[in-house]
Amino acid sequence: MKNTNTTLRIHTYGLLAFISLAASDVAHASATLEATYTTGINNGWQKIERWRDSSGHIGNESFPADGRGDQSGQRATFFASSQPSSAQFLLYHAPGWDSNSRQTPVLLIHGANQDADLAWANPNEAGSYGCGRQNCPSQGLMQALANDDYKVFALNLAHKNGDGFIWAEQIANAIAQVKNKTGATQVDLVTWSKSAFNARMYISSLTNAWSTKFNSDVRKLVMLGAPNNGIDWSFRHGVNHTYGAYSQCGGSINGPTAHDQILCFGLWYSSSEWVYDSPYFPGSAQMLKALDDKYALPTTEQDWYTTYYGGLGFVSKGRGIATFTVNSLVDQVRSAGTDSSVQVYNLCGDQADMAFIHNEHTGPSDGVVFISSCIDSTGISNLAGSAVVATNHLELGWEPSAINQIKNWLGAP
Repeated sequence: MKNTNTTLRIHTYGLLAFISLAASDVAHASATLEATYTTGINNGWQKIERWRDSSGHIGNESFPADGRGDQSGQRATFFASSQPSSAQFLLYHAPGWDSNSRQTPVLLIHGANQDADLAWANPNEAGSYGCGRQNCPSQGLMQALANDDYKVFALNLAHKNGDGFIWAEQIANAIAQVKNKTGATQVDLVTWSKSAFNARMYISSLTNAWSTKFNSDVRKLVMLGAPNNGIDWSFRHGVNHTYGAYSQCGGSINGPTAHDQILCFGLWYSSSEWVYDSPYFPGSAQMLKALDDKYALPTTEQDWYTTYYGGLGFVSKGRGIATFTVNSLVDQVRSAGTDSSVQVYNLCGDQADMAFIHNEHTGPSDGVVFISSCIDSTGISNLAGSAVVATNHLELGWEPSAINQIKNWLGAP
């Protein structure tokens, strides 16, 4: 392992969010390179770096006590912790990052409960069904792009369900570092689900008062399975999700649920850990939006009404989606508008067939996000392309038809 220290200068703003400042008033944050790894790296990556945002505005976020949200495998080694500070991020370098000839480098950014390895380099890392199908390939989009002469990097976030403003800032930090390494003035982003939403925040300058406004450094933003008009999946089908999360019911899903209480094995259990205002899932409520006016609720599912609107049902008790949508950023993101210089692409799936998960079935979806939400273009100033492919939500980053579409968009003028 080689340790070095450098300074990365990022523009931030010291007044209220959404106020533009003159260049002379701009404050600068910095990120420090903490460690570099070049040997023994799995899944075909050439180099991994650990960086820390040193602006002083990003600290630790909370992790579930039972370890379900921890960094695992080599990520824990590279972070030097299974529960790293959200100020840290990993920057993965693919083969050819410093020698491939395509002018604009590509930065890959995973979604919630993913990582740079599983999402982009080895969809089989989690084993069967971990990629959305029973049989998962051992290579992914990283290899496909690197073999096609792209300079490829990937960002690995520290917290798997972190606050969206923090993810947006770390995306800005990673872009700046990729530019420094390659000499490029702009970077192409390929983002998945939650990171698509947070990358869109960055190119819309929907940021905190302290964080980086868009710096004209993104050429293309490719969004896979983005909840552009929000998501209400865990309230729409809440009891099934709650059983999958509550450990007392045998659950281990690392995600928030609609309920404070659940009845399983004849006993009632209460918990504030697995709800949308839990400190474990700060980025989740930011993507919520009630969509019951567009798609009817599944009235045959247990406790459908009290799950969505709040109250005591036969086997559950919750506060309803409206309690948590006060923290949603969906309509703010759509109103903010993307910078018109950025070409934006929406890639959506139409197969609701993920195994072991209660798929979204009350409207056309990829099993998680409604197609109408994914393909929604409100506030996208420069929509350069949209496509729907025959994949589910977990296949969008590696399935061949999806890869071909991504490559076509990246290669377009």
